[in-house]
Amino acid sequence: QVQLGESGGGLVQPGGSLRLSCAASGSIFSINAMGWYRQAPGKERELVADITSGGSTNYADSVKGRFTISRDNAKNTVYVQMNSLKPEDTAVYYCKALITTNQRMGAIFQYWGQGTQVTVSS
Repeated sequence: QVQLGESGGGLVQPGGSLRLSCAASGSIFSINAMGWYRQAPGKERELVADITSGGSTNYADSVKGRFTISRDNAKNTVYVQMNSLKPEDTAVYYCKALITTNQRMGAIFQYWGQGTQVTVSS
C-alpha cells in the first residue's frame, strides 16, 4: 500500500508565498517522476510542475518564474515553493507520483494525494 500525504495549503494574500509538501509512504521500491497539479472550481485539473528522479523540471507557463519544484529522494518527498501568488492560483493542489512498489517491481503505478486547498485572496 502506498500513500501520498500533502500539507502546506491555506489562505494567503496576493503577492504572498506558500510551500506545499507531499510525502510518499508505504511499500516503495522506487519513485520516478513526481509532480503537482491543481484544479480550480469549474475547471479541469492541470499540471503545475513536475520533476524527474534525476531533477529535471517542467513548469506550466502560468507559474514559471514564480513557483519552484524540488524533491528530497531520501525522504520520498516533493515540494513546491509558490511565490508572488495571484488570485488565479486559487485551487485544490494535488500531488502525483509514479511509483514502483516492492510487491510489483516490474510495473509503475500512478498515485495521487488527497489534495490541499490554496486560496489567494485579500
